[in-house]
Amino acid sequence: MPEKTFDVVAMYTVKPGSENEVLAQVRLLAEASRNEDGNLRYEYFRGVEDPLKVVILESYRTAADFDAHRASDHFEQIGVGRIIPLLQERTVSIYGS
Repeated sequence: MPEKTFDVVAMYTVKPGSENEVLAQVRLLAEASRNEDGNLRYEYFRGVEDPLKVVILESYRTAADFDAHRASDHFEQIGVGRIIPLLQERTVSIYGS
Protein backbone atom coordinates (compact mmCIF):
# COMPACT_ATOMS: atom_id res chain seq x y z
CA MET A 1 0.00 0.00 0.00
CA PRO A 2 1.42 3.45 -0.91
CA GLU A 3 2.59 5.81 1.79
CA LYS A 4 0.00 8.41 2.81
CA THR A 5 0.85 11.98 1.93
CA PHE A 6 -0.31 15.50 2.72
CA ASP A 7 -0.79 17.23 -0.63
CA VAL A 8 -1.17 20.91 -1.45
CA VAL A 9 -2.29 22.59 -4.67
CA ALA A 10 -1.64 26.32 -4.89
CA MET A 11 -3.15 28.22 -7.80
CA TYR A 12 -1.87 31.71 -8.56
CA THR A 13 -3.08 34.41 -10.89
CA VAL A 14 -0.16 36.75 -11.46
CA LYS A 15 -0.46 40.51 -11.94
CA PRO A 16 0.18 41.32 -15.63
CA GLY A 17 3.81 42.20 -16.22
CA SER A 18 5.01 40.21 -13.17
CA GLU A 19 5.07 36.77 -14.78
CA ASN A 20 8.84 36.44 -15.16
CA GLU A 21 9.57 37.73 -11.65
CA VAL A 22 7.01 35.41 -10.08
CA LEU A 23 8.42 32.40 -11.93
CA ALA A 24 11.97 33.31 -10.89
CA GLN A 25 10.88 33.56 -7.26
CA VAL A 26 8.84 30.34 -7.43
CA ARG A 27 11.95 28.61 -8.80
CA LEU A 28 13.94 29.79 -5.75
CA LEU A 29 11.16 28.74 -3.38
CA ALA A 30 10.92 25.32 -5.02
CA GLU A 31 14.66 24.72 -4.67
CA ALA A 32 14.62 25.61 -0.98
CA SER A 33 11.40 23.69 -0.28
CA ARG A 34 12.67 20.49 -1.91
CA ASN A 35 15.43 20.42 0.72
CA GLU A 36 13.00 20.36 3.66
CA ASP A 37 13.01 17.10 5.61
CA GLY A 38 9.27 16.48 5.21
CA ASN A 39 8.95 17.55 1.57
CA LEU A 40 8.30 14.76 -0.92
CA ARG A 41 7.56 16.89 -3.99
CA TYR A 42 7.45 20.52 -5.08
CA GLU A 43 6.60 21.15 -8.73
CA TYR A 44 5.24 24.20 -10.50
CA PHE A 45 3.74 24.88 -13.90
CA ARG A 46 2.85 27.97 -15.90
CA GLY A 47 -0.42 28.03 -17.81
CA VAL A 48 -0.16 27.38 -21.52
CA GLU A 49 -3.55 28.88 -22.37
CA ASP A 50 -3.23 31.64 -19.75
CA PRO A 51 0.37 32.61 -18.92
CA LEU A 52 -0.84 34.57 -15.87
CA LYS A 53 -1.74 31.26 -14.18
CA VAL A 54 0.77 29.29 -12.11
CA VAL A 55 0.01 26.00 -10.35
CA ILE A 56 2.19 24.58 -7.59
CA LEU A 57 1.90 20.93 -6.52
CA GLU A 58 3.45 20.05 -3.18
CA SER A 59 3.54 16.82 -1.17
CA TYR A 60 4.64 16.39 2.45
CA ARG A 61 4.83 13.40 4.74
CA THR A 62 2.52 15.00 7.33
CA ALA A 63 0.47 18.12 8.05
CA ALA A 64 3.17 19.10 10.56
CA ASP A 65 5.74 19.03 7.74
CA PHE A 66 3.57 21.44 5.75
CA ASP A 67 3.24 23.67 8.82
CA ALA A 68 7.04 23.66 9.13
CA HIS A 69 7.28 24.67 5.46
CA ARG A 70 4.95 27.61 6.01
CA ALA A 71 6.97 28.69 9.05
CA SER A 72 10.31 28.43 7.25
CA ASP A 73 12.46 31.47 6.57
CA HIS A 74 12.46 30.81 2.83
CA PHE A 75 8.65 30.66 2.69
CA GLU A 76 8.36 33.90 4.67
CA GLN A 77 11.02 35.72 2.66
CA ILE A 78 10.27 34.43 -0.83
CA GLY A 79 6.64 33.31 -0.71
CA VAL A 80 5.13 35.93 1.56
CA GLY A 81 7.63 38.71 0.94
CA ARG A 82 8.22 38.49 -2.81
CA ILE A 83 5.62 36.30 -4.54
CA ILE A 84 2.30 37.08 -2.85
CA PRO A 85 2.56 40.86 -3.46
CA LEU A 86 2.80 40.13 -7.21
CA LEU A 87 -0.43 38.09 -7.34
CA GLN A 88 -3.97 39.07 -8.24
CA GLU A 89 -5.37 35.93 -6.68
CA ARG A 90 -4.14 32.94 -4.69
CA THR A 91 -5.97 29.75 -3.77
CA VAL A 92 -4.46 26.99 -1.65
CA SER A 93 -6.23 23.62 -1.40
CA ILE A 94 -5.17 20.73 0.83
CA TYR A 95 -5.69 17.04 0.13
CA GLY A 96 -4.77 13.77 1.82
CA SER A 97 -4.13 10.38 0.37
